[in-house]
Amino acid sequence: TPDPRESATPLSRGDRGHAGPAPSEEDPVANSSISGLVSGLDTATLIDQLMQLEAVPQNRLKTQQSAEKSVLAALRALNTDTALLASKAATLAKPATWQTLKATVTGTGVTATASAAASATSFTFTIDRLAATHQLGFTNGAALTDVVVSGPSVTITGSDGVAHSVTTGGGTLNELVAAINGSTSTTGVKASAVKVADGSYRLLAESATTGAASSFTLTNADGSALLGGAAVRAGADAPISRGRGITATSTTNTFADLVPGVTVTLGATATVGSTATVAVAQDTSSIKSSVSALVDQVNNLLTSIDTQSANKTATTAAGVLAGDSTARSLRSALLNTVFGTNTTTSMSSLGIQTDRYGKLVFNAETFDKAYAADPAGVAAQFTTGATTATDGWAARVAAVAKSASDPNTGTIATAIGGRTSTIDRLTKSIADWDNRLEVRRASLQRTYTALETALSNLQSQGNWLAGQIASLPTYSS
Repeated sequence: TPDPRESATPLSRGDRGHAGPAPSEEDPVANSSISGLVSGLDTATLIDQLMQLEAVPQNRLKTQQSAEKSVLAALRALNTDTALLASKAATLAKPATWQTLKATVTGTGVTATASAAASATSFTFTIDRLAATHQLGFTNGAALTDVVVSGPSVTITGSDGVAHSVTTGGGTLNELVAAINGSTSTTGVKASAVKVADGSYRLLAESATTGAASSFTLTNADGSALLGGAAVRAGADAPISRGRGITATSTTNTFADLVPGVTVTLGATATVGSTATVAVAQDTSSIKSSVSALVDQVNNLLTSIDTQSANKTATTAAGVLAGDSTARSLRSALLNTVFGTNTTTSMSSLGIQTDRYGKLVFNAETFDKAYAADPAGVAAQFTTGATTATDGWAARVAAVAKSASDPNTGTIATAIGGRTSTIDRLTKSIADWDNRLEVRRASLQRTYTALETALSNLQSQGNWLAGQIASLPTYSS
């Protein structure tokens, strides 16, 4: 009888339950999994379940990373809103923003503006004449291609007596117009060819500016008349009468500082001989709207912080920034701006105070009364002072918001940087776990594949032995 030990396939080290060598592309056992072919076990599912247990630490890291990303997104949104608040507050903190004197005009074609130097006033004036350019309308007509210049150039002499020689090329009317317009920046004269009949044009030369000092002459280079000479409309200043023999003049139709801080401009539709009245008075509507808008923007930011940093209750989940000190500190600092410092006063007397919900309230009527009584004093309570200690409310809000949202040194930017570093570290740790889990899965697949292979060999040997025993002869006694 053959010895079954000589015919059976010998078990390798891997078949005896050892993991065996590292997997390779040439090793089918190492790179595949035989799921329950012999044992009846669903080893593929078993490996998946084991891997789920192995992946628990990585899943914790992923959960932490997701939470950190949510906080980072909330901080970035908070930073954007805070930066917008800083910009609006900085605008309201500028003294120029509080220049609320407004000039209104009764009269057609007249406009007026008031600067910071203006004061409340009212005055009337009569338009005697509009400022005019100096014009020369030349007598003789010519075709555009006709030679109209007696020499290679023409001479333009200004009211200052300075003569400018302008080269005209071939001397045609077209070339003359182009040469004059090409020299306008030097001569102060422009020209055009005006069609008066089919094939006939007359030259119109005009000063580029208005006023009596804009006069000029245009002749041939030798001083002779060009195109039969010209009819003249002299340049003129614009005079307006203030009454009692007082007349103001302007070369440009704009009367700068007609009274201190007030500039008046006569438009093209202004009527000579008509009367206009200018009234300069405080206009509180625009500045009141700006103050109200800033209060609303602060409240919107406070509401956002409250929502994002809310603690968990029996019925609501915690806000994404719950427990974050950056948001809470910003909220407190914004509310504290209302109370001023040792050298500034509370804003309640100007209509701004806090309510029992920790938000700002703006009383427009209180503000109107305070501003009407002392515009400069109220402005000082909002604008940038000589020192930080004397800054007004808008300046204080701007400083707090800037300190939080500054891209380099802001407290929110610092928090964003910290969260970003944490997310980067978690991302690396998760990637490292991917590598570990891949190696672990391969190890489990080798182990269970080796188990199935060993069981298969044992089964084969058992079957062979059973066959051998069955073939043994039987002896009867």
